[in-house]
Amino acid sequence: MTPRPSADPAIGGRIRARRLTRGWSIRFAASRAGISHATWSRIERGLQAADNRFTLAGIAEALECSPGDLANAPVPAADREVLAAVAGADAVRRALIDIDLSEPAEGVAPPLDDLERTADLAESLLHACDYAAVTRLLPGLLRDLHVETAGPDAGRALRLLCGATSTASSVLRNLGLLADAWLAGERCREAADSCGDPVLQGYAAYTRASAATVAGSYQRGLTLAERAADELQRHLAKPGAAEVLGCLQLVCALASQCGRRLDESRAWSDEAAVLARRTGETSTKGLFFGPTNVDLWRISIEVGQGDPGRAVEIARRTTPAALPVGIRQVYYYADTARALAALRDRDREAIRLLLNAERIAPQHVHRSAGVAETVRTLLERSRRQAGGGELRGLSSRMQAV
Repeated sequence: MTPRPSADPAIGGRIRARRLTRGWSIRFAASRAGISHATWSRIERGLQAADNRFTLAGIAEALECSPGDLANAPVPAADREVLAAVAGADAVRRALIDIDLSEPAEGVAPPLDDLERTADLAESLLHACDYAAVTRLLPGLLRDLHVETAGPDAGRALRLLCGATSTASSVLRNLGLLADAWLAGERCREAADSCGDPVLQGYAAYTRASAATVAGSYQRGLTLAERAADELQRHLAKPGAAEVLGCLQLVCALASQCGRRLDESRAWSDEAAVLARRTGETSTKGLFFGPTNVDLWRISIEVGQGDPGRAVEIARRTTPAALPVGIRQVYYYADTARALAALRDRDREAIRLLLNAERIAPQHVHRSAGVAETVRTLLERSRRQAGGGELRGLSSRMQAV
């Protein structure tokens, strides 16, 4: 029987686009759907229909999307990048498993100067929330740095590896891959311990505590950060120590808030604020510790379990553009939108801030569980005059991922 051509040839293109973002062959994708690779190929080329509900449902399940995503609209470019980032995270995970410092590395790596430039690029892409680009760079970078830790400049290679694994932990955490983020934090700790540098060890503790806290292990995150902060107090004369200490205090504040100890949380953020007034705005180790960043953390803490009105007050006096990095600005807009949504009479402004966040960092927003929760809250009570159309558009773009 001759296959019936698709009534909507664009379906095949949507299927192909989603398959390619995951880096899958036709044969592999078809095996997940339980159809032959020849059938899948004909569907992609529009030579065979996939618009009956059983075939389309099987293909959608294989591609981890909804049938409506394939039948009704193409995948937006930003969403393709999110899917590519999640697919690329698999290679980052494998690299993190492989770079065990207790095992010898194999191969020949590029010069350390080249690797340092790549590490700087990965960090800058993280700050711009281009997670797809970061996950493309990291696997090779991590493996090459592992090779160089056995070379003549092992100390420099270990310092670069500490930074690269922290970058990996951050991007994996922001993609919602929390166990992988913890693994990256462990590799960061191993590199810092091999260096024996107390500032790097504090930096690695910040990475691990952040991963633990976001994963829901609040007491573990607090213990890691508090212990490292106490240790770093003895080394404040070292370059970068004050900035790392301030970030550790902020993680303590967040972990305390998540553990429903709001007074303790505010005390930690007050300590960080005192320190930030001494350091001023900084860019040390890509942490951007300073008065503005402390206020951004305070907004998140207040909206989480505290006072959303107070979060909005802090936001009013904060200029996010003082931090020239998208990853911090997007938190400002998203968290302030959460606070406004909690006040229940500021929906239009909340939607505007969410759209600002999406404009700055679509990959981050489309993958954010916190943003998704805020959008759902606003949708439940949206009215046309409050920007319901724009909100439904954002919700649709997030669901496409």
